Formats: sequence, C-alpha cells, structure tokens
Amino acid sequence: MDLNQLINDCKNNDRKAQEQLFRLYSPKLFTVCLKYSRNYAEAQDNLQDGFIIIFNKIEQYAFKGSFDGWLKRVMINNVLQQYRTQTFLSLVDENIPEDAEIEIDDENISLDYLLKIIQELPDRYRLVFNLYVNDDYSHAEIAEMLSINIGTSKSNLSRARMILKEKIEQYKTEGNKKLPSAK
Repeated sequence: MDLNQLINDCKNNDRKAQEQLFRLYSPKLFTVCLKYSRNYAEAQDNLQDGFIIIFNKIEQYAFKGSFDGWLKRVMINNVLQQYRTQTFLSLVDENIPEDAEIEIDDENISLDYLLKIIQELPDRYRLVFNLYVNDDYSHAEIAEMLSINIGTSKSNLSRARMILKEKIEQYKTEGNKKLPSAK
C-alpha cells in the first residue's frame, strides 16, 4: 500500500491503516519523544498521546510538504504542550556566554550516555537545547513555541550547553565507571 492511500485510509478511521501507520512511524517518532522527555516511560506516554492527536488531526494533512515533517511537528507540539503552562521557562539571571560550544572528541562517549545527560537537563534547558541543536529551530521560533522571549531561549541554550560540557568533562576525567547524576 502506498503512503497516500495509507493516509487516506487513516482519514477514514480505518483501524488497520492506523495500526500500520503506527508500526511504520512509531520507531522514528519515539526517538523524537525520547529526546524531549525526562525518561523512557515519559517518552512512551508522549508517543501514545501524540499518535492519538495524529489520528484526530490527520484530516488536516493536505498532502503538501513532507508527511514525515508533519508527523514530527505534531509530536513535538504534543510534548511541548505539557510544558507551556508551567513557569519553569523563565529567564535565568546568569552571565553565560552565548557561544558555549560542546566538543566531543572522545569516541569512548556513548550515544546512550549523551542521551542520558540530555534527559537529565532541567526541562527548560532540555527543550530549548533539543529544539535548537537537534531540530534546527531558530531562537525566534523557539520563543514562539514555548511562549518565552528570545533572550530566554538563548540563555537556556547556553546554560544547557554549559551543564552538558561539565558532565562530559567530568565523565572524561572520571572515566565511565560512574555516570554523574543530574544537577
């Protein structure tokens, strides 16, 4: 079955088509949920909730642009929706350089460890970090999505980078004997 037919069947509430769409896209969308969630269980919940929204809004997809991109956008918006009403997205009053870069030159750092330390970031930092670094949103777009100002987005990104850099340096210094916990 081609993708357009699968989408049309989902628009007609065909349960088998919905199951097929879920099986086809859940691994990719789970990765999206995992990087925005605090842990694996929360990512699973976000994936399930996101697919409910996808199936409820699939009629809005007009076959313009990438279906993969539309799915990803719906999933990210679903995850962000839980944070929009919380007050943690406030400006951090610290003197942080905007261009704090993280360089990973050690091949001994696993992707699992990197995902773990990103998930351990405070919500405000994790969301901005993932939107900016992993999904290429601008600070203006992030500010709009999270209902914060651009300066807050920049500050939260800088702080996230500093925390990650500290954890990576600690990991390199201490080795991978013990994984550092979240700050």
